[in-house]
Amino acid sequence: MRILEGIEENFRFMVLEVSKQVGSALTVVERPDQEQIKRIESRDDYIDNLKSVIENACWGRIHGTTDRNKRTLDLVRAANIININLERIADYAVNIVTQVQYLTDPKFIRRYNYRAPFVDVDKALGLVFSALTRQDVKLALRICRAEFSLDDHFKTAFDAILADLRRGESPENAISSFNIFRYLERMGDALLNIGEAVIFAALGEKLKIHQYQALQDTLELGEETPIPAGDFHSIWGTRSGCRIGRVQEEHGPRSKGVLFKEGNAVKLAKEKENIERWTRLSPGLAPSIQAFQTEGDSASMLLEYLGGCNVQQLVLTADRDIIENACFLITQTVGGLWEQTLVRRPVAGEAVSQLRARLDDVLRLHPHFAADAKTIGNQSVPALADLLTAAEAAEKTLAAPFAVFLHGDFNLNNLVYDHTAQRIHYIDLNRSRDGDYAHDTAVFLASNFRLPFFDQGVRSQLELVMCRFLEFARAFAAEQGDTTFEARLTFALARALATSARFEVKPSFAQELFHRGVYLLTRAVDHAGRPWSELSFPDPVLTF
Repeated sequence: MRILEGIEENFRFMVLEVSKQVGSALTVVERPDQEQIKRIESRDDYIDNLKSVIENACWGRIHGTTDRNKRTLDLVRAANIININLERIADYAVNIVTQVQYLTDPKFIRRYNYRAPFVDVDKALGLVFSALTRQDVKLALRICRAEFSLDDHFKTAFDAILADLRRGESPENAISSFNIFRYLERMGDALLNIGEAVIFAALGEKLKIHQYQALQDTLELGEETPIPAGDFHSIWGTRSGCRIGRVQEEHGPRSKGVLFKEGNAVKLAKEKENIERWTRLSPGLAPSIQAFQTEGDSASMLLEYLGGCNVQQLVLTADRDIIENACFLITQTVGGLWEQTLVRRPVAGEAVSQLRARLDDVLRLHPHFAADAKTIGNQSVPALADLLTAAEAAEKTLAAPFAVFLHGDFNLNNLVYDHTAQRIHYIDLNRSRDGDYAHDTAVFLASNFRLPFFDQGVRSQLELVMCRFLEFARAFAAEQGDTTFEARLTFALARALATSARFEVKPSFAQELFHRGVYLLTRAVDHAGRPWSELSFPDPVLTF
């Protein structure tokens, strides 16, 4: 596929000019020459202008046409990313020749292997035009791997330069040499961006090189078998840092596929362990694990792709009878699991400590929430810090009488509703643990309330779901003789609502979330010293 008129020809010139700059920089390092340095510096203006021409053409192609073919637009976006990074490489070449001028002994740098990184950059640049115009993933991977090689060269040079500095070997020359290798290492960073842009052009999805390789390895494709275009689709962006996408197993109306998840090895290993435990408890509740790989600090996992939709989508779009059915299935599923995993042992509260751990994120977005003490009429309002201290002390006197196995992140969008099979599935299970069921209850309620939809029809559906689950949780508490559930729910929902403000940019709604949480904490603190069984949870807090 051509990159389109007005881009491809200039793009070819851009690659050639940048390659020429890098080659010229190597020449200057080997044989410093003021005339050559001037030519490099003057050619940098031409490269800057060429970058602007390509950038304007790319943006004009994206915004100035009615042709919205995704593959074409992805290709143009990739070309612009590569264009920006090529210009950076040219800038680093200029930086290198500037550093050469600081060498009091031009031969000093010869004690280090400076040619190898220049050669790696030159080889990678020679692949760029073909890689993009052919959307060739194999070439893209070779470009990306140049960054790994350049990192190795930099580390070797750094160690040698550091040793020379410790011996007192010409600090001025050693530092200038270090800077030259540092700019070569930065060229590697730009080449990595270029290679990943080609992968984006080929797949239509933005993947880091380690994510692409993890997906390739987990699918057991091997290095020589690239992932076909259109076979990977990102479907979830998580706040945990994991990359989640769907991989097609086959094409056509019966295609189901699998989920690919890549991220922190500790988190994914914990999720794998939890999925296996949930599967033993209730086969089919969690997606089955198809494959699992670890490499260093990262891991990747292939999971069964579950049919249906997440409950958040359902609540926002479905008819009331479907929502009622989903509520019934959720409460039946959760109730059975709570009964099955119930262990009679005290569980200490942790809501206030969790609130403290997340408070910095809330205040970074909404600093004015950190209120000082004040008096409103005859009513004294404590400072936030004092309220948290008092709440923490109060919560220590309160414990759940038993533990159950919790989802741990029991949000609406971590539940999948399968209408055909009439069942609920759990997903995103790395936080599952034994604990107080008031925690999952509070998270579920808050995940409804905090959705920023203010149409009365939508709010009534959200309130319906909250009402049904709260009724169920209260009935479960009564059946188990749990007399302090409402008090623990007050603490837990205070935490869930207040910390939800870190995800809400709109000040007025963030304030609603945070202040309702503060109100619940104040209510709990005011009750401290009396029997916790007498503290009831105020339902109107969940009405907006």
